[in-house]
Amino acid sequence: MPRSDSPPPSAHRTHPPTAPSDTHRMHVFVTVGSTRFDALVQRALSPPVLDVLRARGYRSLDVQCGNSDFDTAHFEQRTSDHWQRTDGALEVNVWRFKPSLKQDYERADLIISHAGSGTIIDVLRLGKPLIVVPNPTLLDNHQVELSDALVGLGHLRSSTVADLPHAIEKLDATELVPFPQFDGSRFRELLDEEMGFVDHDRAHRGKNGVRR
Repeated sequence: MPRSDSPPPSAHRTHPPTAPSDTHRMHVFVTVGSTRFDALVQRALSPPVLDVLRARGYRSLDVQCGNSDFDTAHFEQRTSDHWQRTDGALEVNVWRFKPSLKQDYERADLIISHAGSGTIIDVLRLGKPLIVVPNPTLLDNHQVELSDALVGLGHLRSSTVADLPHAIEKLDATELVPFPQFDGSRFRELLDEEMGFVDHDRAHRGKNGVRR
Protein backbone atom coordinates (compact mmCIF):
# COMPACT_ATOMS: atom_id res chain seq x y z
CA MET A 1 0.00 0.00 0.00
CA PRO A 2 1.42 3.44 -0.86
CA ARG A 3 2.47 5.42 2.20
CA SER A 4 1.22 8.94 2.54
CA ASP A 5 4.25 10.72 4.65
CA SER A 6 -10.56 28.94 22.43
CA PRO A 7 -13.41 30.59 22.04
CA PRO A 8 -15.62 30.43 25.15
CA PRO A 9 -17.53 27.17 25.59
CA SER A 10 -21.00 27.10 24.15
CA ALA A 11 -23.85 27.60 26.58
CA HIS A 12 -26.28 26.00 24.16
CA ARG A 13 -26.89 22.53 22.90
CA THR A 14 -25.24 21.53 19.70
CA HIS A 15 -27.55 21.14 16.74
CA PRO A 16 -28.07 18.13 14.48
CA PRO A 17 -26.80 18.16 10.94
CA THR A 18 -29.24 19.76 8.54
CA ALA A 19 -29.52 19.72 4.79
CA PRO A 20 -26.86 21.85 3.11
CA SER A 21 -27.84 25.28 1.87
CA ASP A 22 -26.40 27.60 -0.73
CA THR A 23 -24.50 29.46 1.97
CA HIS A 24 -23.21 26.54 4.03
CA ARG A 25 -21.65 23.27 2.91
CA MET A 26 -21.77 20.67 5.68
CA HIS A 27 -18.24 19.71 6.65
CA VAL A 28 -16.66 16.81 8.56
CA PHE A 29 -13.21 16.84 10.10
CA VAL A 30 -11.36 13.65 11.07
CA THR A 31 -8.18 13.92 13.16
CA VAL A 32 -5.65 11.52 14.64
CA GLY A 33 -3.43 14.26 16.11
CA SER A 34 0.25 13.42 16.25
CA THR A 35 -0.42 9.68 16.42
CA ARG A 36 -0.49 6.96 13.79
CA PHE A 37 -3.94 5.41 13.48
CA ASP A 38 -4.09 3.63 10.13
CA ALA A 39 -7.39 1.89 10.82
CA LEU A 40 -9.31 5.10 11.57
CA VAL A 41 -7.91 6.98 8.57
CA GLN A 42 -8.62 4.09 6.21
CA ARG A 43 -12.14 3.62 7.60
CA ALA A 44 -12.90 7.33 7.30
CA LEU A 45 -12.01 7.11 3.59
CA SER A 46 -13.93 3.87 2.97
CA PRO A 47 -17.10 3.66 0.85
CA PRO A 48 -19.43 2.87 3.81
CA VAL A 49 -18.36 6.04 5.63
CA LEU A 50 -18.39 8.23 2.52
CA ASP A 51 -21.85 6.93 1.62
CA VAL A 52 -23.37 7.74 5.02
CA LEU A 53 -21.75 11.19 5.06
CA ARG A 54 -23.29 12.02 1.69
CA ALA A 55 -26.65 10.64 2.85
CA ARG A 56 -26.58 12.93 5.87
CA GLY A 57 -25.91 15.97 3.74
CA TYR A 58 -22.18 16.48 4.18
CA ARG A 59 -20.34 17.89 1.18
CA SER A 60 -16.71 18.05 2.32
CA LEU A 61 -14.41 15.87 4.40
CA ASP A 62 -10.94 16.73 5.69
CA VAL A 63 -8.80 13.98 7.19
CA GLN A 64 -5.74 14.94 9.24
CA CYS A 65 -3.88 11.65 8.99
CA GLY A 66 -0.67 12.28 10.94
CA ASN A 67 1.79 9.51 10.16
CA SER A 68 -0.92 7.05 9.15
CA ASP A 69 -0.84 4.99 5.96
CA PHE A 70 -3.68 5.07 3.44
CA ASP A 71 -4.21 4.22 -0.21
CA THR A 72 -3.32 7.27 -2.31
CA ALA A 73 -4.11 5.57 -5.64
CA HIS A 74 -7.34 7.48 -6.28
CA PHE A 75 -6.11 10.85 -5.00
CA GLU A 76 -4.45 13.77 -6.74
CA GLN A 77 -1.34 14.77 -4.79
CA ARG A 78 -1.45 18.54 -4.42
CA THR A 79 1.70 18.92 -2.29
CA SER A 80 4.11 16.55 -0.56
CA ASP A 81 1.61 16.02 2.28
CA HIS A 82 -1.77 16.97 0.79
CA TRP A 83 -4.02 14.72 -1.29
CA GLN A 84 -7.41 15.54 -2.80
CA ARG A 85 -10.24 13.86 -4.68
CA THR A 86 -13.95 14.27 -5.34
CA ASP A 87 -16.13 11.30 -4.47
CA GLY A 88 -19.59 11.93 -5.87
CA ALA A 89 -20.88 15.07 -4.17
CA LEU A 90 -18.20 14.86 -1.46
CA GLU A 91 -14.90 16.73 -1.69
CA VAL A 92 -12.18 14.86 0.22
CA ASN A 93 -8.87 16.30 1.41
CA VAL A 94 -6.20 14.40 3.32
CA TRP A 95 -3.16 16.04 4.89
CA ARG A 96 -0.65 15.20 7.58
CA PHE A 97 -0.02 18.07 10.01
CA LYS A 98 -0.68 21.74 10.70
CA PRO A 99 0.70 23.96 13.47
CA SER A 100 -2.84 24.35 14.85
CA LEU A 101 -6.16 22.59 14.29
CA LYS A 102 -8.29 25.32 15.84
CA GLN A 103 -9.66 26.63 12.54
CA ASP A 104 -10.42 23.10 11.40
CA TYR A 105 -12.40 22.46 14.58
CA GLU A 106 -14.28 25.73 14.20
CA ARG A 107 -15.18 25.04 10.56
CA ALA A 108 -16.49 21.52 11.16
CA ASP A 109 -20.12 20.52 11.66
CA LEU A 110 -19.01 17.10 12.90
CA ILE A 111 -15.64 15.99 14.27
CA ILE A 112 -14.41 12.40 14.39
CA SER A 113 -11.31 11.95 16.49
CA HIS A 114 -8.94 9.63 18.20
CA ALA A 115 -9.59 9.61 21.94
CA GLY A 116 -6.70 11.85 23.01
CA SER A 117 -7.71 13.93 26.02
CA GLY A 118 -6.35 17.21 24.64
CA THR A 119 -8.27 16.87 21.40
CA ILE A 120 -11.46 15.90 23.20
CA ILE A 121 -11.37 18.91 25.52
CA ASP A 122 -10.56 21.34 22.69
CA VAL A 123 -13.51 20.08 20.63
CA LEU A 124 -16.02 19.92 23.48
CA ARG A 125 -15.22 23.47 24.55
CA LEU A 126 -16.29 24.60 21.08
CA GLY A 127 -19.65 22.87 21.42
CA LYS A 128 -19.06 20.65 18.39
CA PRO A 129 -20.66 17.21 17.91
CA LEU A 130 -17.90 14.67 18.50
CA ILE A 131 -17.49 10.96 17.81
CA VAL A 132 -14.36 9.51 19.36
CA VAL A 133 -12.71 6.30 18.16
CA PRO A 134 -10.25 4.84 20.70
CA ASN A 135 -7.15 3.23 19.24
CA PRO A 136 -7.18 -0.41 20.40
CA THR A 137 -3.53 -0.96 19.46
CA LEU A 138 -2.10 1.37 22.11
CA LEU A 139 -0.34 -0.17 25.10
CA ASP A 140 -1.68 0.82 28.53
CA ASN A 141 -4.68 2.12 26.64
CA HIS A 142 -6.78 4.50 28.74
CA GLN A 143 -8.59 5.87 25.70
CA VAL A 144 -11.49 3.45 26.05
CA GLU A 145 -11.98 4.38 29.71
CA LEU A 146 -11.79 8.09 28.90
CA SER A 147 -14.25 7.94 26.02
CA ASP A 148 -16.64 5.72 27.99
CA ALA A 149 -16.55 8.18 30.88
CA LEU A 150 -17.46 11.11 28.63
CA VAL A 151 -20.15 9.07 26.90
CA GLY A 152 -21.53 8.36 30.37
CA LEU A 153 -21.65 12.09 31.05
CA GLY A 154 -23.48 12.59 27.75
CA HIS A 155 -20.93 14.93 26.14
CA LEU A 156 -20.00 12.81 23.10
CA ARG A 157 -20.46 9.52 21.30
CA SER A 158 -17.91 6.75 20.97
CA SER A 159 -17.41 4.14 18.27
CA THR A 160 -15.16 1.33 17.20
CA VAL A 161 -13.45 1.62 13.84
CA ALA A 162 -15.76 -1.00 12.34
CA ASP A 163 -18.96 0.64 13.64
CA LEU A 164 -18.10 4.17 12.49
CA PRO A 165 -20.67 4.30 9.64
CA HIS A 166 -23.43 3.29 12.07
CA ALA A 167 -22.28 5.85 14.66
CA ILE A 168 -22.44 8.64 12.07
CA GLU A 169 -25.83 7.51 10.83
CA LYS A 170 -27.35 7.37 14.33
CA LEU A 171 -25.78 10.53 15.77
CA ASP A 172 -28.36 13.02 17.07
CA ALA A 173 -26.46 16.04 18.32
CA THR A 174 -29.53 17.39 20.15
CA GLU A 175 -29.09 14.54 22.63
CA LEU A 176 -25.56 15.60 23.59
CA VAL A 177 -25.07 17.35 26.92
CA PRO A 178 -23.31 20.72 26.53
CA PHE A 179 -19.82 20.77 27.97
CA PRO A 180 -19.74 22.99 31.08
CA GLN A 181 -17.62 26.05 31.71
CA PHE A 182 -14.16 24.55 31.95
CA ASP A 183 -12.91 23.82 35.44
CA GLY A 184 -9.91 21.53 35.31
CA SER A 185 -10.25 20.21 38.87
CA ARG A 186 -13.98 19.56 38.52
CA PHE A 187 -13.44 17.91 35.13
CA ARG A 188 -10.94 15.53 36.72
CA GLU A 189 -13.36 14.79 39.57
CA LEU A 190 -16.17 13.99 37.15
CA LEU A 191 -13.93 11.70 35.12
CA ASP A 192 -12.59 9.98 38.24
CA GLU A 193 -16.12 9.36 39.47
CA GLU A 194 -17.34 8.14 36.09
CA MET A 195 -14.30 5.87 35.66
CA GLY A 196 -14.65 4.45 39.17
CA PHE A 197 -11.47 5.95 40.62
CA VAL A 198 -13.22 7.72 43.51
CA ASP A 199 -14.21 6.40 46.92
CA HIS A 200 -17.65 8.01 46.87
CA ASP A 201 -18.08 7.79 50.66
CA ARG A 202 -14.71 9.41 51.30
CA ALA A 203 -15.31 12.01 48.59
CA HIS A 204 -18.24 13.38 50.60
CA ARG A 205 -16.42 13.59 53.95
CA GLY A 206 -14.53 16.54 55.34
CA LYS A 207 -11.07 16.49 56.85
CA ASN A 208 -12.45 15.30 60.19
CA GLY A 209 -14.39 12.46 58.62
CA VAL A 210 -17.68 14.33 58.77
CA ARG A 211 -19.85 13.59 55.80
CA ARG A 212 -20.54 16.73 53.76
